[in-house]
Amino acid sequence: MAGEFESAVNLAGLVEYQAGSVVSREVVKKPTGTVTVFAFDAGQGLSEHTAPFDALVYLLDGTAEVTIAGKPVAAKTGDMVIMPGGKPHALKAMTPFKMLLVMIRS
Repeated sequence: MAGEFESAVNLAGLVEYQAGSVVSREVVKKPTGTVTVFAFDAGQGLSEHTAPFDALVYLLDGTAEVTIAGKPVAAKTGDMVIMPGGKPHALKAMTPFKMLLVMIRS
């Protein structure tokens, strides 16, 4: 599925909310990085972890709390958060939310 689009695409429409779940769809997968769209039901999230590279999160819908090195950051539709490589981070859906995750390897 990654890299199949040759026209404008509504990113939020690529994944649908599912009760009690996290849904993802990879849209670009290259050795240099990935682009993935996620849909989180309220209360769902990604537990704290560390990645070696910076990651950019862009909220397509809803609200989330992004925690970076223990500091909570409130994010809503249209907000972008950069999670620096090497710092622990986690995400939690405050409402159902969708995000675009861009990871660039260096």
